[in-house]
Amino acid sequence: MTEKQSFTISELAREFDVTTRSMRFYEDEGLLRPERVGQKRIYSSRDRVRLKLILRGKRMGFSLAETRELFDLWDATPAGDERQLKLMLKTLDRKRMQLEQQKQDIAQAQIELDSAEARCREALAEVRRKQGKPASHL
Repeated sequence: MTEKQSFTISELAREFDVTTRSMRFYEDEGLLRPERVGQKRIYSSRDRVRLKLILRGKRMGFSLAETRELFDLWDATPAGDERQLKLMLKTLDRKRMQLEQQKQDIAQAQIELDSAEARCREALAEVRRKQGKPASHL
């Protein structure tokens, strides 16, 4: 079975569950480079792989500028090189640090929410006690 070599914008949008508008945006940003046949865009297997990498990078928190930088390095060297790998490792490390900070921020926010909720419940119980209502209906 031979692998398909070209794709329409609709085929790739459907396969990767993105809008055709997003695909045109990635093209405008220079991340995808489909051939043009009249008004029709014809995407190559290379574009398909790049779209997959764009979306994976997006899920990992990469900016489009970071993705473009990695693509530019890759495009400059057909098989990749040490600079690209070092940049990727540096980017991954930075993303990991950002995620750790976000985890800490989320944990702190949960502590603050728990504290605010406890104060509200105590205040509500006090209001109900003063009104002579049972506190069990919080």
